[in-house]
Amino acid sequence: MSYNNLLINQNNGICIITINRPNKLNALNKETIQELHEAIQDANLNKDVKVIILTGSGEKAFVAGADISEFAHFDVENGAKLAQKGQELLFDLVENLPTPVIAAVNGFALGGGLELAMACHFRVASSNAKMGLPEVSLGVIPGYGGTQRLPQLVGKGRAMEMIMTAGMVDAQQALSYGLANHVTSQEELLEFTQGLANRIMRNSSVAIAAAINAVNAGYKDGVDGYAAEIESFGNCFGTADFKEGTTAFLQKRKAEFPGA
Repeated sequence: MSYNNLLINQNNGICIITINRPNKLNALNKETIQELHEAIQDANLNKDVKVIILTGSGEKAFVAGADISEFAHFDVENGAKLAQKGQELLFDLVENLPTPVIAAVNGFALGGGLELAMACHFRVASSNAKMGLPEVSLGVIPGYGGTQRLPQLVGKGRAMEMIMTAGMVDAQQALSYGLANHVTSQEELLEFTQGLANRIMRNSSVAIAAAINAVNAGYKDGVDGYAAEIESFGNCFGTADFKEGTTAFLQKRKAEFPGA
């Protein structure tokens, strides 16, 4: 499938999805959000894809925010619908996807861009990356999950400061805050991230999907994360991957996971 705003590169189990609107610093508009939804769904359903990497085109930005021109004229009802639809189509989808999604943050990740990066399972940043939620400077708040995911990652106090000041943190601050897992040079960013993806792919994709579900359960209101872990743990015992993993361990050989 071809996309107007995305580049897709799939090779050796890794699908790299590049947001390709360099003239707009890869800002998210409705079309791009819809295309990301479709591309991520397609990658998730593709049995040959074990890890998804999200990044931005060019050297300046991962995603520099949302396309403000699309919603500057919205009223209260339309604003709420914008946030709800975006969360359902893309941000919640990414967070709960059973296929691991890594954000390779290659520059500015602001507003909706940082929200997209935070929805990913973890983040690798280039040394020139800048991250922030500047929405209050426009008279609005983050609407794609930023007020929820940022405190989970960096703590309530730091999240409040970042949101209320509308300021940016650089890559090293993001690393120290826990907002980024790793920082590399821009030249090494994709290679390093693919290295992490390769390490992930050595393991059971079935177990990884179960782990994603269990970890996320602990952050959902009304859900007992420990109970979710127990259920997912038990379910693993009924999988071919568990049989292969334990057999390979006992036979002192490398596991060849069927992933089904």
